[in-house]
Amino acid sequence: MEFEFETRAVHCGEDPSKSRLEKKSIVFDSLDDELRVIDGNSKQKLEKSIASLEHAKYGLCYPSGTAAVTSISMMVEDGEHVVIFDSVYHGTRTYLKIREGLGKVKVTFADLRDASVLENLMQDNTKMVWIETPCNPTMKIVDIAAIAKIVKRHGKAFLVVDNTFMSPYFQNPLLLGADIAMHSLTKYMNGHSDVLMGAAVTNREDLYTKLKETSKSIGSFPSPMDCFLCLRGLKTLHLRMERHSENGLKVAEFLEKHPKVEKVFYPGLKSHSQHELAKKQCKGFSGMVSFCVKGGLEEAKKLAARIKVFTLAVSLGGAESLMDVTAAMTASPLNKEDREMLEITDNLIRLSIGLEDARDLIADLDQALSGV
Repeated sequence: MEFEFETRAVHCGEDPSKSRLEKKSIVFDSLDDELRVIDGNSKQKLEKSIASLEHAKYGLCYPSGTAAVTSISMMVEDGEHVVIFDSVYHGTRTYLKIREGLGKVKVTFADLRDASVLENLMQDNTKMVWIETPCNPTMKIVDIAAIAKIVKRHGKAFLVVDNTFMSPYFQNPLLLGADIAMHSLTKYMNGHSDVLMGAAVTNREDLYTKLKETSKSIGSFPSPMDCFLCLRGLKTLHLRMERHSENGLKVAEFLEKHPKVEKVFYPGLKSHSQHELAKKQCKGFSGMVSFCVKGGLEEAKKLAARIKVFTLAVSLGGAESLMDVTAAMTASPLNKEDREMLEITDNLIRLSIGLEDARDLIADLDQALSGV
């Protein structure tokens, strides 16, 4: 029997037909089963649940999102080529640049909003293509299905999609042709700002086997308590994502009309240049909203200094609404030239819209903007 998303999320990969006694007790069917239960049962349940929500056969969890990035990227061997969407998370960019600097791999960064660009970038030794959509913090969208078709035509390459901003509730990369979907579970999946974790899911046994071997080799395992906390978070993922998205749209619409706002970036707005593509491959738009305040970095800092409900922080996806002055915070590791190339201007502010009443969030932004 195939269950709906909400049921799978609540029961965390377990069979809902089992009694509560069976679910809460340790049941030993064999000596092998005893070893399995003792050794990381929470981790196995979490991996099974995330795989289920992403329509995948296999799932693996890691102690951080960066650990997931590292483990996946380690499948690219010396001398092989990688194509990366230039607007992916800066940590992903940095790790691949380090490997390239060591002379291990060749990395091509490119704007893949036009999927056809990828066709001319694929080489005989291209092993991995990595995209993030929507991207952080400019909310650019990449056509996953179109990119996947090109990757599959080139045989040995595999496609990775960072699905952190959408969660499996709003977007399922594997159903659109991706080979691996990865997450920073720290964000929406856990949802309570108290866990640092990552995950990767796939339907390909060969990729799963390599990822599992790598995890064992480098000891990249999350703690049982973090797994337990993330399992707790998944039970309310669908409810939280609906509220994040509802609040996100209200805030984006308010900002779009404000006289002190230059531009708003939110895929759920009709004014977003890729709104139709977003509607095509996403079932919703989450709570990530970016905007440019009129002025520059000083005006952005003045705005941040006036907030009362929002918290100034670089994370995202929790119950609380957060504000990030991107040039000075999240994107500060990038030099100004790289930020400009990626369209991360000094006056860009990224919001992670939480679960509060949208009226309070709008009022807070309104009073903060009034002082700029």
